[in-house]
Amino acid sequence: MSSSHFCSAAFPAILILELMITSFASCSAPGNETDKIALQEFRSLLTDDSAGTLASWNDSLHFCRWAGVTCGLRHQRVTALNLDGRDLAGTVSPYIGNLWFLLYLNLANNSFHGFIPPEIGRLFRLKNLILSGGGIPRNLSLCLSLVTLKLNYNRLHNRIPSELGSLSKLQKLSLPNNNLMGPIPASIGNFPTSKSLIYWLMGGFPFLQLVIPQYHIALYGNMFSGSIRRDIGLLLPNLQMLLLGANQFTGPIPDSLSNVTNLAKIDIPSNNFTGYVPASFGGLRNLSRLGLGSNFLGSGATDGLSFLADLANCSNLKMLDLQHNQFEGELPVSVHNFSTQLEWLQMSTNRIRGRIPEAIANLFSLQALFMDANMLTGNIPMSIGRLSNLKYLNLGKNKLTGHTPSTIGNITGLLRLYLYNNSLEGSIPLSLGDCKSLLDLRLCHNKFTGTIPGHMIRPSSLIILLNVSHNSLSGPLPPDVGNLKNLISLDVSYNQISGEIPTTLGNCLGFEELYMQSNHFRGPIPQFKGLKGIRFLDLSNNNLSGQIPEFLANLSSSLQFLNLSFNNLKGEVPVRVIFGNTSAFEVDSNPELCGGIPELRLPSCPAKSFPRSMKHRPSKWVVDIIICASCAVALLSLISLFWLRNSKKEHQPTRSFVHFHERISYDALFKATNGFCSSKLIGSGSFGNVYRGTLGPDGKIVAIKVLNLQQKGAFKGFLAECKALSSIRHRNLVKILTACSSIDSHRNEFKALVYEFMVNGNLNIWLHTNDEHMQFKPLSFLQRLNIAIDVASALDYLHHQCPTPIIHCDLKPSNILLDDDFTAHISDFGLSRLIFDSNKDIFSSHLSSSAFKGTVGYIAPEYGMGVRPSTSGDVYSFGILLLQMFTGRQPTDDVFKEDFNLQKFVKSELSKRATGILDQSIFCGEVGESMDEEGIWRDCGTNQAEFLISVFEIGLICSAESPKDRKDMNGVARDLLSIRDKFLKTGIHEDRIQSPAPRDRCEEVACSTSGY
Repeated sequence: MSSSHFCSAAFPAILILELMITSFASCSAPGNETDKIALQEFRSLLTDDSAGTLASWNDSLHFCRWAGVTCGLRHQRVTALNLDGRDLAGTVSPYIGNLWFLLYLNLANNSFHGFIPPEIGRLFRLKNLILSGGGIPRNLSLCLSLVTLKLNYNRLHNRIPSELGSLSKLQKLSLPNNNLMGPIPASIGNFPTSKSLIYWLMGGFPFLQLVIPQYHIALYGNMFSGSIRRDIGLLLPNLQMLLLGANQFTGPIPDSLSNVTNLAKIDIPSNNFTGYVPASFGGLRNLSRLGLGSNFLGSGATDGLSFLADLANCSNLKMLDLQHNQFEGELPVSVHNFSTQLEWLQMSTNRIRGRIPEAIANLFSLQALFMDANMLTGNIPMSIGRLSNLKYLNLGKNKLTGHTPSTIGNITGLLRLYLYNNSLEGSIPLSLGDCKSLLDLRLCHNKFTGTIPGHMIRPSSLIILLNVSHNSLSGPLPPDVGNLKNLISLDVSYNQISGEIPTTLGNCLGFEELYMQSNHFRGPIPQFKGLKGIRFLDLSNNNLSGQIPEFLANLSSSLQFLNLSFNNLKGEVPVRVIFGNTSAFEVDSNPELCGGIPELRLPSCPAKSFPRSMKHRPSKWVVDIIICASCAVALLSLISLFWLRNSKKEHQPTRSFVHFHERISYDALFKATNGFCSSKLIGSGSFGNVYRGTLGPDGKIVAIKVLNLQQKGAFKGFLAECKALSSIRHRNLVKILTACSSIDSHRNEFKALVYEFMVNGNLNIWLHTNDEHMQFKPLSFLQRLNIAIDVASALDYLHHQCPTPIIHCDLKPSNILLDDDFTAHISDFGLSRLIFDSNKDIFSSHLSSSAFKGTVGYIAPEYGMGVRPSTSGDVYSFGILLLQMFTGRQPTDDVFKEDFNLQKFVKSELSKRATGILDQSIFCGEVGESMDEEGIWRDCGTNQAEFLISVFEIGLICSAESPKDRKDMNGVARDLLSIRDKFLKTGIHEDRIQSPAPRDRCEEVACSTSGY
């Protein structure tokens, strides 16, 4: 007899089964010895009990007294086995089915694996089953007394058996965080009365097929796809909660949901819903939560926000989440008519324009207001201070102007205030000091002037993160900053702050990050001996003097990144701890530093001298002779210099070398490359050849770029590259070691640049080399994403963090070099431009915009119309690069003809999730392996596919036709970092986790407001 037929049998059949099992028990094992044997066999299959949970399971105690075991008083039979969270591992023994009197079984939160044994179906008395591991056996349907079935966090993979519908007493079914597939069986409709509360967590979607009278439907955190049928509101008239977040549902939101009058919560974030939000939702008078974040709603239509006016009728609305969609248009004035009970308003990352209305203050219950990453304009309304219950306020990344209202200090309970990336001006309000609960303040990337108010820094302050970078603040840093005992991160970089660094900063014992670069700080670096946990310290581009403090060399474990470059430091560079790793610290452009590890190539420090006694002092006449001799040498030097400058030698170089001394000779480079032997050639371009060479006694391997001065524009490119690389420092820019401007063995002009050698060559060979003899292993998704982040970080630095912004003008895979751990470095600045406020670049006299040269396929379209090079042109090139990296297709492939290009190809395939846009080697094997269209997405996993789609979307935005539609590199870098953070949390990677030193802390947390 089949199990399904048995489950539909009448009560007498159940009684017969019970008698049969009881009879079998009495024949096979008299008394309760059966239970003891079953428990012993259960323990025998455990592979890990390191916590000693089952140490009591021995003959010294009766098994009813063993840990986790409960017996009935009458027959001393096991009625409950509760081993929840005991750190056990192994498989579940089939002997579990011999515990015939078991009413309660809980093995959750352990590390069991394999399938749940089918013998569990013998437990016909079982009422509560909570398990970890394995699939759902069909025999479970024999447990007719089950009231609660929980198989949470088991990673179940098979389908839900239809026989579960026979569990007529089941009241609670919980299957969250599994990978169950297929439809919910129709037999689930046999579950009992509507008073039963059944949570379908990670299960199927029952209302697609039948009517179920449940009040709550929760399917969050799964991999479900498909659309919701339009008549759902008619099928489920008693629905109170619809929770579908973090799935892959598509299509529109059904308008019929407005018919479910008792509906209180609609929470469907992180899906792929499209279209409009039904205006009829305004009729849901009981609606308290409407969560629509992270979808594609609005679809870019200018009237996509019209539904907000209708939501004003939802008098019980407490939470409205519209973040990360495509809502576009003016912010409706009707927003202030929302329910006065509204506590959470989230509208981040859309295309909302207009001003923030003064009447926003009517929402006096608001605790969180997120309107960042939109296109809001105008002033922050003075009425904002009337939102006295506000805890989180994020207006960052808009186009807000004017002064920050002083009334903001009235919000005394404010925890986080984000106003970053606007055009706010004037002084930082003194009233911020009245926000006594403030933990996180970000005012970076604005136009604030004046000093940092000391009133904001009190001993009672709770602030843990303060970021005022990229403004025009001046004056000294208040010494009271040491009062911020809870401070973890302080960023005052890129301002005009002067004076000495306050020694009181050493009182902030919790400091992990301190960014003070690009200011006017002077004097010595204090001995911050109390900063034991500092991880990132950047003091570069200031006027600091004195020696490198000893405490920095004593930070044995915490310090991960240190930048002291471009100062006036002197003395010996330590060699211990972080000073032994050139990738973790920088001390460039401190002319009086010496010593350090050999890789720094600094001069040796002079031997220490000791004071001499008076009798050993040189006599006065000796001093006079030395002075006279020095004067004579100086005079002769001036005469020689004058003569050299006016002489006209036939082979004298035509131009002086910009910003470099001739630190290496032609002969040295000739020897380093075996006479520029062809076997040493590693690359060539329009302006010259690149050789691999070995320099110095230590045999340092370098790359030597020899300019072809016969090529038109080569010398100008040489000047451009010298100018660019002599004034910038970044871990993702190729580092120039030295240069040569001389004459060769034939008395011809010779110019060369010497770079760090990159052992993994350029990105192009890793993307497009098909030579089987080269044996290039395909780059994984994470490696490509790391490379993209490296390049984006470098461009962000060039565009937004250099004192004079630099445009690269020729970004492409062959100009991306990879070191030994695949960290990317941008190279070849031969076409680079420096941008001044006058909107003219430094090389305008040499390279006009009409004569702009770059690489076909990567050149921004506006350059072809005579538009001058700009940072948005680099963004375009980066977008093409990004699409190329993840599709494996070059922008000049033969398939792209006439009006069809790489961007249109990605757009057309992206909507179909077709394999054509994916470089198949990213997740699923080597280049060239064949795989069907369905298989590659299945094998790669849906999570991976979603991350790819996010990357493609960034590439399309960057390579938009119009410059105004492109993002800036600051935002692009943040978006890519966010994708990587989410990818790493999935645990599906095996690559190195690259952790570049933070550049701009302005939005690192602010861009992810869902964590509040």
